[in-house]
Amino acid sequence: MIMRKVRDQPRTTRQDLVNDLKRAGTTVSKTTISNTLRRHGLKSCSARKIPLLKPAHVQARLKFANDHLDDPEEEWEKVMWSVETKIELFGLNSTRRVWRKKKDEYNPKNTIPTVTHGGVNIILWGCFSAKGTGPLCTYDKNYRPLHYRPLQNRQCIKYLFSPL
Repeated sequence: MIMRKVRDQPRTTRQDLVNDLKRAGTTVSKTTISNTLRRHGLKSCSARKIPLLKPAHVQARLKFANDHLDDPEEEWEKVMWSVETKIELFGLNSTRRVWRKKKDEYNPKNTIPTVTHGGVNIILWGCFSAKGTGPLCTYDKNYRPLHYRPLQNRQCIKYLFSPL
């Protein structure tokens, strides 16, 4: 029963499992639950946070990868990659735990989808290429530069984001 419940709902807590078993007429401790799960190769881990992707996004990424699979190295040296991440200053940003095996960390049941909007937050933006890394810039949720100094004492690339 323990393994079935955890397989279907990896975010189940040990206390939930104790309560379920008690309702079924069996009394066990949280330690017994942990030992049973560990014996079956599962351990309590932080759920991975991954970008929330729609099926169209997945298809577009796969198409991009397939289209550029055989590009020569010289082409990739001309590419600049950029990335942004949201940091929540207030509100719920708690870690959720899941029971999983190491190889199952990116199984959708074991992840928490993330989005880059909502809440009180700042956004960090950075870039990198074959030539090295660019500046790390901070923006508020409306993509306005904040009054923080960019890291590495470099200026942010201001033309990328127009003030709102």
